[in-house]
Amino acid sequence: MSSKVRTVPGKDRDEESGEYTTSYADSDFLAAISKLDGMAGTSEIAQEVGCTRRTAYTRLSSIEEKGDVRSRQVGNSLVWIVADNLE
Repeated sequence: MSSKVRTVPGKDRDEESGEYTTSYADSDFLAAISKLDGMAGTSEIAQEVGCTRRTAYTRLSSIEEKGDVRSRQVGNSLVWIVADNLE
């Protein structure tokens, strides 16, 4: 029977295989952006999801590669927008 141990924020590690799996779904990040008026900075999204800023940035970048969100540089901040909101 495998069990999971939390060792990295936002990721669980299976004790038997040693593989990491994410504990935050893409939908958590998309919902956070929507809740924050459809546009939000990385830190705001991280706070809403309950993860670190670094975890949020990494996951949002991955979601952006899939085409579900877009990012824009606004001043010194990176702002994330749900792709559906751009159409």
